[in-house]
Amino acid sequence: MKKLLIVIAGVLLMTACQETLEERCAREAKEYSKKNCPAPIAKGVTIDSMSFDESTHTLIYSYTLEGAIDDTAVIRHNNPRDQMLQQLKNATAMKPYKDAGYNFRYTYYSKKKKGEKLFEATFQEKDYR
Repeated sequence: MKKLLIVIAGVLLMTACQETLEERCAREAKEYSKKNCPAPIAKGVTIDSMSFDESTHTLIYSYTLEGAIDDTAVIRHNNPRDQMLQQLKNATAMKPYKDAGYNFRYTYYSKKKKGEKLFEATFQEKDYR
């Protein structure tokens, strides 16, 4: 009987310590931003932050553009939405979040016009399935 109680207590303890996918996502986004941001990720592109909105299940990425790509005309001409969606579809690291039907928002800001939003794209499950 005593062994059974120990096993039951152990199982309860192990399940109580498990974090939900939402908690994990929020924690990982916060840790990533704190540890790595801002960081250059490509020529003229810096990731400023990553966050998670639990109420809408949205992973939010904020970037700053500089140099030749820091221009709304260049962005409109290149229309990055389709390319971004294809990258999201192919991103194996996002699989748990895609399987859970999370949304993904990417926002790009201008460096030369500090804080001006140049482009934003939000992808929902219906987009990347």
